[in-house]
Amino acid sequence: MRTIHTAPLVLPVGAAPVVDGAVLVEGDRVAAIGRYADIADEGVRVRRWPGVLTPGLRQLHGRWLLTRCYHPDPREADTLGTEPITGAALDTLAPDATRMAGSVRRGLQRMLAHGTTHLGGPFPDGVRQAVTRSGLREVPDAWRQAAPAWDGPALDPFVEGYDLPGTVHGPLAVGELADFAVFDVEDESALTAKGAGTCVATVLGGRLVHRRR
Repeated sequence: MRTIHTAPLVLPVGAAPVVDGAVLVEGDRVAAIGRYADIADEGVRVRRWPGVLTPGLRQLHGRWLLTRCYHPDPREADTLGTEPITGAALDTLAPDATRMAGSVRRGLQRMLAHGTTHLGGPFPDGVRQAVTRSGLREVPDAWRQAAPAWDGPALDPFVEGYDLPGTVHGPLAVGELADFAVFDVEDESALTAKGAGTCVATVLGGRLVHRRR
């Protein structure tokens, strides 16, 4: 299956931005990056997005967010809110294994909704199975390299102050895996200012795994 993803601005990172840009995906790989007018081909499915298309983001604190946080079920919002619960509040909640398994699934879904494609591990076996099923790609040594250093859990990788090159998993390039995200902002500076919560779509290996409704 060949699909073109087009957006007003494509930011490959490591290469020049492309206005009215597009990424052609064949299978799980990037087949071309350029102006939509140059890539458009009759018979190819086209997905049109607002904002900017970038490589997928890297969440170095994935293990911490999945094993030391509880991500409330929407049905628990009235009593627990919607933000991840950690620290003393998590100790008080004391969720059992079944509730934590649900928390892991929801945490992974919420990371995908923030444009994350690469997740810092290593993970315990049960969590690793959930990560594998989600399609997210594990960065095995990230936990050792980046212990949490902020005041609380954050699903948005930009909250630590990194720029786009310091937050993406790597450049978007022809021949590489089609792992990228789209954010409803006007440019790179707006993305780092407004954060990954502006994500409208996440693609992993050419598969659309998140789309904002």
